[in-house]
Amino acid sequence: MNYVSTQKAPAAIGPYSQAVNIGDFIFTSGQIPLNANGVLVEGDISAQTTQVLTNLSEVLKEGGSSLENVVKTTIFLANMEDFAQVNKVYAEFFGEHKPARSTVAVKTLPLNANVEIEAIALKR
Repeated sequence: MNYVSTQKAPAAIGPYSQAVNIGDFIFTSGQIPLNANGVLVEGDISAQTTQVLTNLSEVLKEGGSSLENVVKTTIFLANMEDFAQVNKVYAEFFGEHKPARSTVAVKTLPLNANVEIEAIALKR
């Protein structure tokens, strides 16, 4: 097992890794809309989702993968009314690639973020 860490995404805010590589897979921790300096991104759910997916992309890249190799994502939303806007940004990042996905409504997220996304990807 190898731990993945990049300074191009926010550091973990607790006792966990940005991602873990096991064999041919990379398992990312959930990313919230923090910039690489650890500051919560202001703005609407689209801006926050863009930051989350940018973070995921950077973590995957560091681990030897990419969004194109994602096989499963889980999205956590503080407000299901944001679902359509999150879907729009998600589709822009993933394009024709459509990994398996779950979306879960939650009461709260770390730092009162509105969206968190985690992924499982194959290494290239």
